[in-house]
Amino acid sequence: MSDDRASLKRGWTTGCCATAAARAAYVALLSGEFPDPVSITLPKGQTPAFALAVHERGNGWAMAGVVKDAGDDPDATHGVLVRATVRPLKAGSGLVFKAGPGVGTVTRPGLPIPPGEPAINPVPRRMIRQTLETVAQETSGHHQVDLEVTIAIDEGERIALNTLNGRLGIIGGLSVLGTTGVVIPFSCSAWIHSIHRGIDVARARGLSHVAGSTGSTSEAAVQTHYGLDESALIEMGDFVGGMLKYLRKHPVPQVTVAGGIAKMAKLGQGMLDVHSKRGAIDLDRLAHLTREAGGDDRLFERITGANSGLEAFELASEAGINLGDRLAESALERAAEVIRHSGIALDVMVFDRNGLCVGQSRSRTC
Repeated sequence: MSDDRASLKRGWTTGCCATAAARAAYVALLSGEFPDPVSITLPKGQTPAFALAVHERGNGWAMAGVVKDAGDDPDATHGVLVRATVRPLKAGSGLVFKAGPGVGTVTRPGLPIPPGEPAINPVPRRMIRQTLETVAQETSGHHQVDLEVTIAIDEGERIALNTLNGRLGIIGGLSVLGTTGVVIPFSCSAWIHSIHRGIDVARARGLSHVAGSTGSTSEAAVQTHYGLDESALIEMGDFVGGMLKYLRKHPVPQVTVAGGIAKMAKLGQGMLDVHSKRGAIDLDRLAHLTREAGGDDRLFERITGANSGLEAFELASEAGINLGDRLAESALERAAEVIRHSGIALDVMVFDRNGLCVGQSRSRTC
């Protein structure tokens, strides 16, 4: 980890906050008193404590709420209020999860939670269960809990409009997420996780063609070009390798990789993470591609001295050289290496900033 990353403050997942809120509510339901702060044990053994932002108790129920602190991560749910309401059920009912306001419901197969269930992921469910069983053991000596636990997130339905939940078939709000309980600032894992879930949903729906895009412009353009269903669109961002490696183990018949000129040029150079921080465009390589396409020595020199990949592309276009198709073929070569022996038919499309296709590879079965 870089020094910059190491100095950033870590935070807590929605699943962690939901667990703390559920513990406080259950303790109050049993004892009449809310613990404040409330401590929980995370999967890796950490024992954070959380102040309660709200708490209330009525006849046969108790509710507690914790404000999520995502640390220095630019998390859309930073500062939201996560509530848990606990109600007793008749003996033998077990633990039942409900989606309160702001928490979504799963409507499509392919996710870790089946359709019809609240979008509370397996690890948060396990954390909540283990925590409530611990409270029961401490209070009555029994592990069995027969409870209804409703998780709600204030403003969750509005915030969810800016996430991929709708595309994944999660309606009505956010997902309660987290595998460790801890938010690592600027972590790649959350994005990679969303890529995987998008592929899972597409496969579960029986879609034969998915398209991974580096941004909204290329996504809209490739959707229009192929007439793709929204569930076929995978927002891979810079993580081309993360998408392709998952597809190698979980294939679909046809895959398109779509992106801008610079990012597809980097993919052709062998970069599977095409973020600007991972490296620059190799202008000498672009110059050689233009020469292979018929460019002269003068164009070669101008491209090696260009200020950017975009300028190099424009210089090639002015000279009548189709650099876009060369970029696409080059990117296809690298992408195909990742999914070899998968049986996937792969192609690459290159779009400019206006969504115009400026390059496309042939389709290759890998």
